Amino acid sequence: MNSGQARRGRGAARTAEALRVLQDEIVGCRRCPRLVDWREEVARTKRAAYRHEPYWGAPVPGFGDPDATVVVIGLAPAAHGANRTGRMFTGDRSGDWLFRAMHRAGLANQPHSVARDDGLRLHRAYVTAPVRCAPPANKPTPTERETCRPFLDAELALLRHARVFVALGGFGYEVVAELLGVGRPRPRFAHGLEVPVPASAHRAAVTLLCSYHVSQQNTFTGRLTEPMLDAVFARAAVLGGVVPNAG
Repeated sequence: MNSGQARRGRGAARTAEALRVLQDEIVGCRRCPRLVDWREEVARTKRAAYRHEPYWGAPVPGFGDPDATVVVIGLAPAAHGANRTGRMFTGDRSGDWLFRAMHRAGLANQPHSVARDDGLRLHRAYVTAPVRCAPPANKPTPTERETCRPFLDAELALLRHARVFVALGGFGYEVVAELLGVGRPRPRFAHGLEVPVPASAHRAAVTLLCSYHVSQQNTFTGRLTEPMLDAVFARAAVLGGVVPNAG
């Protein structure tokens, strides 16, 4: 290992530790009473199909490669998906679509995500969301979004190598565009939209890339197809300089 590789290794280790500290802070958060009540009620009552499984029932942190160049931003944990498993987009059909596409793009080592210990590893990619608790009807309030925003801001600040941000849906797009300093009037959200974000004092130039959300509302109706999603993640891999991971 040369000196440059050693420095990068130490830097990745420091970032990973800082992310772990932030993840612990996220998991312990109880700032939004409505969301706390809902996520815990869902965890107590459970869905019949999962009645014998333990539910996470707490805020869900982001996860992935601390050296990520591609950062994927969703909306919030699903009540019986991430709120059950404790990992973003894990244990539901939205995650099935997302990780199949990420696997095909060389960003994940396997095309499925069913539990925190299922062996999924992300390659130069990180997955997160603006809101960390499952909201009723999958609709966080503006106040809840703003209360949770510092967590995403802190995550993005730690992911120093990020080159492209993939926003899944208009909610994620608006939050990340604001965090990245994309001014108004800003381009209207659309599938496949690319927004170049110039360098600032705190971040190198990046690209904000948009996709329809992988919710069943979009995938069941054909509004979002797998080729459409594949095109977005293939582009994200190119922009992120990702070499496909054979692992």
